[in-house]
Amino acid sequence: MASPTTVPWQLRMFRRSLKKRMKVRALKGFLGGGADRKCLLVTCGDNNGAINFHLRGSGGDWAWAEFEDEARPDMEALLGAPVHLLDKESCRLPFPDGHFDLLVSIDVHEHLQHPERLAAEFFRVLKRGGRAVVTTPNGDERKLVVRLKRWTGMNNLEYGHVRTGFTIPDLEALLGAAGLRPGRTASYAKFFTEFLELAINWVYVKVLCRGRAPGSGIAPSSLKKLQAVKKSYFFYAMLYPLFWAFSQLDRLLFFNRGYAVIVEAGK
Repeated sequence: MASPTTVPWQLRMFRRSLKKRMKVRALKGFLGGGADRKCLLVTCGDNNGAINFHLRGSGGDWAWAEFEDEARPDMEALLGAPVHLLDKESCRLPFPDGHFDLLVSIDVHEHLQHPERLAAEFFRVLKRGGRAVVTTPNGDERKLVVRLKRWTGMNNLEYGHVRTGFTIPDLEALLGAAGLRPGRTASYAKFFTEFLELAINWVYVKVLCRGRAPGSGIAPSSLKKLQAVKKSYFFYAMLYPLFWAFSQLDRLLFFNRGYAVIVEAGK
């Protein structure tokens, strides 16, 4: 068994990430298996490669694309593969038509001025019969933690968002307009997890990284940034079991839609 010091730092961080672990668990319920399929993961910041690593374990030949450049070297080092840099204006994917069986997009569309362009690209690069699985924050502005974000100064600009997110009907409409057929849906991260994530992000942005440029990240996404808050992260890691236990109160809210949504759509 590998010692903790030989485990890549990204994977050690992932073990102590409430929402990312929920995200991967929820996504794996949609992905299925298959060694021969061609798969693409598209992300937009707040990603050090750990999610890519875990999704790759579901099987398939994966390609990677990212809209933010800063963490790409660390991602490529972990994955041992190139990560394609994308342009937020054109949203062009550097792949041929009808290339992928499965496309996964994690929290991207809310960052874009023209999310319909990316949806159209999904349709273009998917094979007939292929599937897109798309996650975004829930765009329901009435939800309590969404309002708390505004009250605490953690607005869309701090997250690098153009909009809060998409509701499931909004996301279905966006994908449907591109020619994809919406199917299964799900959500995750309910009040207790989202409230805790807000508190942690607020400390990182407003206290530990005061003076940083808005939209430059809500968590350390590179080794350099992690080392800059090393002592604080040590205390976070010590408290993580308590945070995890608090997040389990989400189970009481089985009747509520979560603060992150997933829509699957086929071509």
